[in-house]
Amino acid sequence: MPGWAQWLLAPIHALALASGAKSFEANPVLGSATLNRYGLHIARKRLALRLGARRRASLADALTPEERAAFDRDGFLVIPNLLPPADFEALRAEILGHRTAAREFADGSTLTRLIPLDARALRDLPAARAALLGARYQGLHAYAGSFRSAPHLFIQTVFSGVRDAPVDVQSHWHSDTFHPTVKSWLFLTDVGEDEAGFTYVPGSHRPTRRHLAWERRISVGAATSPDRMTREGSLRIEEVVLARLGYPPPRKLAVAPNTLVIADTSGLHRRGHATGAACRIAIWAYGRGSPFWPWPGGLPPLPGRGHAVRAFWALQDMARRLTRRRGGWRWVGERTPAMPPPG
Repeated sequence: MPGWAQWLLAPIHALALASGAKSFEANPVLGSATLNRYGLHIARKRLALRLGARRRASLADALTPEERAAFDRDGFLVIPNLLPPADFEALRAEILGHRTAAREFADGSTLTRLIPLDARALRDLPAARAALLGARYQGLHAYAGSFRSAPHLFIQTVFSGVRDAPVDVQSHWHSDTFHPTVKSWLFLTDVGEDEAGFTYVPGSHRPTRRHLAWERRISVGAATSPDRMTREGSLRIEEVVLARLGYPPPRKLAVAPNTLVIADTSGLHRRGHATGAACRIAIWAYGRGSPFWPWPGGLPPLPGRGHAVRAFWALQDMARRLTRRRGGWRWVGERTPAMPPPG
């Protein structure tokens, strides 16, 4: 971008400091080596963590005391048998039989399929609607994400080992962003020890002094990092560095169907490495609020909000066509969650 344009946009870039903006590359204020050397990134992170803890405290009634203690300590929860068996079987039958337009992305040796569970889909899936819009499910997500706001919902299928290639970008250690945010997986299939299980560094959502020192060093050069995801604000860390930050060993989660894994993905995590070909199917949810908003507020848990995802995807597709970029997420026609990828 020309220098004069940077100056014209300077007020907008500065205002973004009070938002969830995280891209070091796209914002010369957030990506300033000088400002981050003086602690800009770390100051935003510290304030966001304090406000997130304050919001969570007002949402604690949705969890048992044991669940709150485990989440606050580890940054994630594993809840087996989330739904009564009959309710889960009804939900699984609906989801696995649901055939509709799907979106896919091939990255490295992995292909990921997403099917949105928005208002249009949930109208025809009564068991899923009852479970996913219920107080228990919504309350867990409100606490983990620190906002009383309905998460975006999808059916996610991860096909591991679909081709001979390096691991996908989600299989590298990383944090999603600098402030509390939630992702979850309600698994419809078994995930074995040798499959692509969710893997988390316990306690890394509460950064140690060594963690903050590492982030400060990374933030100074993040705008020009050779790693695209780091430039965009999802910091990557190598395993040898991770071992020096003072956390317990990472936990890779093998789970049975009807298990909910829910996490604050500002902590350090990755998609586990699979041995050979594997397939895991889950209801995937994510939510991300404004990090500097002091109150939990948020939208009521209504399904109509999911339309925003389709609109965002349409804008992404338009931008890709205009710039003639190849690859990325694309619509692939009708699929069921378990339908094998072509070829």
